[in-house]
Amino acid sequence: MAFIQCQFYSEILSLSTGINVFIPQYSAIQVSGTGKLPVLYLLHGLSADHTDWVRHSFIERYAEEKGIAVVMPSVGRSYYTDMKYGSAYFTFLSDELPTIVRALFPISDRREDTFVAGMSMGGYGAFKLGLTFPERYAAVASLSGGLDIISRMSGPNNFQPNELIAIFGDVSEIEGSPNDLFYLLARLKGYNGIKPMFYQCCGTEDFLYTDNQTFRKHALDSGLEVTYHDGQGEHNWEYWDPKIKDIIDWLPLSGEK
Repeated sequence: MAFIQCQFYSEILSLSTGINVFIPQYSAIQVSGTGKLPVLYLLHGLSADHTDWVRHSFIERYAEEKGIAVVMPSVGRSYYTDMKYGSAYFTFLSDELPTIVRALFPISDRREDTFVAGMSMGGYGAFKLGLTFPERYAAVASLSGGLDIISRMSGPNNFQPNELIAIFGDVSEIEGSPNDLFYLLARLKGYNGIKPMFYQCCGTEDFLYTDNQTFRKHALDSGLEVTYHDGQGEHNWEYWDPKIKDIIDWLPLSGEK
């Protein structure tokens, strides 16, 4: 497995930014299929960056076993959002980053080979991508995601003073907007194409457990099928590391026999 630390200039963000990338040095999928690798875009949490998954999990080992590339971007504390007063991180993540990654690495551009997952803030980002662009992803996963963003803004949270306003504007602006996952769930009901597979998990001792239960109910009410797992666990790497292995094993890799 090759580990690549990559810096490049983002036109969308108007700054130099970094990604960490794992590229299999040999993959049966790559050799026998399209010649391009399936890819998992793996998103970090609010207080982290693109090094977090490398430092705290065995993601390299799990991905190598499956012959899948992993791309880990850095978005600061943006909540994977085109910020009200700041940079367009959602546009960077959804449009610019995949174009750059495919230009630099042997990454497939097929929907069937493209997956996204994240923990905490990254779980919100992953589901936001999958619900907004269902035609781009085959599978989407959230680990302990901050999925009820209105609840996060209105109740206890670990945002800095005025940070929420900079990201989202006033809380009244979220409901019914592209930043509201419940709005995106309702909108997806009218989508007639193939929907991604969705995976959601959260530990029962996690402070985001109630938010995850709320999202699960909305998903069920909207008719969206979501593979759901809970069980004992807190908001930490002891929970996320084994869960990301479960997610890697769950991905619908088209080259597997």
